[in-house]
Amino acid sequence: MEIKRNKKAYFDYKHLEIFEAGIVLTGAEVKSVKAGLVNLGGSYIRLQGGRAELVAAHIAKYPKSGADQEAYVPDRTRTLLLTKKELLRLSGLLNQRGLTVVPLSVYSSRRLIKIKIALAKGKRKFDKRKAIKDKEYKRRLNSRVRMS
Repeated sequence: MEIKRNKKAYFDYKHLEIFEAGIVLTGAEVKSVKAGLVNLGGSYIRLQGGRAELVAAHIAKYPKSGADQEAYVPDRTRTLLLTKKELLRLSGLLNQRGLTVVPLSVYSSRRLIKIKIALAKGKRKFDKRKAIKDKEYKRRLNSRVRMS
């Protein structure tokens, strides 16, 4: 079940490969994510020291948490759980010019919180304009079909 989606990543990047990763979270963070109090806007994935990290993702403090959450930092860096094979593949592909790794969405799989990440290449301005044009065309076409 998808909890939150990074709409900006779908608009700004062309996705070459998609991966699924787990996130290391505290108990209160898991409850907060399941409540939908997460924002992936402006966040990115950093590969460093043989591991992947989710940087600048905002997970709000869980409202019902106790006093133990007073020093909670919502924008802290969180470790992602990927296999060694996936990490090596990503780090090898990131050496190519113009590629990056972006978070696409956060979702729950049974009782676990997972994140969908993508190896992506940034779209150019004309690609974005074309995407908007196609979207508007489809919208107009659907509205005409409904009128008939």
